[in-house]
Amino acid sequence: MHKIGLSYSLDAQGGTGEIHNPLMSLLQAVRSSGSISAGAQALGLSYRHVWGELKRWEQELGHPLVLWEKGKSARLSPFGDKLLWSERQAQARLAPQIEALRADLERVFAVAFDDSAHVLTFYASHDDALVALRGEAGRVGADGDRLHLDIRFTGSVDAIQALNEGRCIMAGFHTPDVPGVGSLTQKTYQPLLQPGQHKLIGFARRTQGLMVAPGNPRHVAGLADLLRPGLRFVNRERGTGTRVLLEELLARDGIPPEQIRGWHDTEPSHAAVAQTIAAGLADAGLGIEAAARARGLDFVPLMEEDYRLVCLKSALDTPAVLALRALLQSEAWQQALATLPGYRPVDCGRVLSMSRVLPWWNFSRRKPAHR
Repeated sequence: MHKIGLSYSLDAQGGTGEIHNPLMSLLQAVRSSGSISAGAQALGLSYRHVWGELKRWEQELGHPLVLWEKGKSARLSPFGDKLLWSERQAQARLAPQIEALRADLERVFAVAFDDSAHVLTFYASHDDALVALRGEAGRVGADGDRLHLDIRFTGSVDAIQALNEGRCIMAGFHTPDVPGVGSLTQKTYQPLLQPGQHKLIGFARRTQGLMVAPGNPRHVAGLADLLRPGLRFVNRERGTGTRVLLEELLARDGIPPEQIRGWHDTEPSHAAVAQTIAAGLADAGLGIEAAARARGLDFVPLMEEDYRLVCLKSALDTPAVLALRALLQSEAWQQALATLPGYRPVDCGRVLSMSRVLPWWNFSRRKPAHR
């Protein structure tokens, strides 16, 4: 069975709700005119080109397309006739879907030709507020500009690596409010972020804690309860900011991770952890309050953390990033953010000092010692 491939064209004249294949045009011209030369003339092509294309397609498809009987006009083979019939059937049956697809493509590509529209590619740690921001950004602003956020959720480490490799313009990651010097947070993020190369932008402060079943039937009050016999934990994958946070909290409290049942059972997002608990497949998991409340779970808060955005210094004043910063600083967005469980608007849209929010960076220069 031969596979079908689709393509589209971009032109200023506008298209029609049809999917065009050049072979079908050749076959229809030969059938209508009764000869290859007349068909070529009708198409504005040379005889040699049409003859060569028909031979190439015959070899590609493994069937004759035109009957070449000496002294007679060229005519389509039974296979060529069936191809044309099949194409007409497909066009007739799929015309509404084809037209809808064409219209959707036109709407999407209209963004590229709209000088007032900005597209910002994000790689970011999973966050419910970013999902809400994407919806808010899609609305036309007072100045007529529109901001389209192309967000791909991944771990915090992978997000910053994607930024450093040029695969996105903006990355999202999260750290404790005041990450300590020598902490796992420092060891994870310091190699990825460089003063003078990266710029931090405030986004939100959110609460992380243990998501548990409704009513908290296992009476989970803190991380130490994860060591209880029979209590099932669901973890986040390595490379996620939440996994870094959890390992740091466990080290602080002297809790051996390997003694937690389910330590190696991982899910890719806060929502997936919450769904695992809601389905009764685990008793607890670390995550954000919004994900727990959205699925009817109880929540045991442990700490607040800052979710920040990072871009290269060269991108800070580009139209798309400026539009994002303006949106984050708007009263409408900050009011919307405050309605999400466990979120507070803190430093929204502000460019932050890396030495202030990530205190392991010390820009002070020592004076040279006198000899």
